Parts: sequence; C-alpha cells; structure tokens
Amino acid sequence: MRKDEMIDFYKKQIKLEHQIVESITSSLKTVRNPVVKQVLRAIAFDSQKHAGIYNAAMAITEITPALTDKEYQEIKKITEKHIEDEEIAISSVEKIMPKIANKKIEFLLQSILADERKHHVLLNKIVDLVVKKEAITEEDWWEILWKNVPFHGAPGG
Repeated sequence: MRKDEMIDFYKKQIKLEHQIVESITSSLKTVRNPVVKQVLRAIAFDSQKHAGIYNAAMAITEITPALTDKEYQEIKKITEKHIEDEEIAISSVEKIMPKIANKKIEFLLQSILADERKHHVLLNKIVDLVVKKEAITEEDWWEILWKNVPFHGAPGG
C-alpha cells in the first residue's frame, strides 16, 4: 500500500476512534450502573489510546531515530520499573481470583488481568528491542503495538 493511502487510513481511523470516545462519553451521562459505566469509560480510554497509536503510526518512517545513551538508559529504567509493577499487579490479582465468588467481579478482574498480562508482554518486547540497541523498523513497531493485543483494549472482546 502506498504511503499516502496509509496516511488516509490512519486519519480515518483516528476520526472513528474520536467518534467512539464522543459517543461513549455522551452516553455515560445516562448510565447509572457502575459496572457498565466503568467498562464504557475503559473502552473510551482505549479508543483515545488507539487514536494516539494511529498518530504514532503516521509518524513512523522506515527506521526510527537512534537513541542516545541517555535516552536508552532512561527508557530501559522506566520500562523495567513498569515490568516490575505489572508483575506485582498480575500476582496480586492471580492470588485473589480463587477467592472470588461473584461472577461479575470475577469477569472484571479477569479483564484487568488480561490487560496486565498484555502490558507485561508489550513492555518486555520494548525492553528486548531497546536493550539490543538495534534500529526499530516500522515492522517492529507494528509487531509491538498489535501482535499481543487480542481484544484491542476492550474488556472481554
């Protein structure tokens, strides 16, 4: 696909994601159920995230600019800290799951656990690419961004 076609695609997707956010935000005014309200908020947040990822995709060229040693060290430090935090979050939810009797709560915690695991995989992939100090191509970024995103941010599907 030509570059200009991809840019048009990204722009259309960004517009669609923003429409989703607006639609959900508008509907939240009338939703009283706290579970439904929070799940809808999470979907709206993910749509905002998706719009940002499409914006990033437009900015990617064949090879991203090389990192300075200072940038490399900072990114490595940040991602490793987040990986540790994700491991704690995953462990905490896994420990409490067997004690949950309420199916609605179990569903919500499973959704959170799936996100935490996804984040863990993505962060490890970023560290792997950064630690190698290799050039990250557009193909690498797409693999990072989409390969391990089974639900693209929506709880359960």
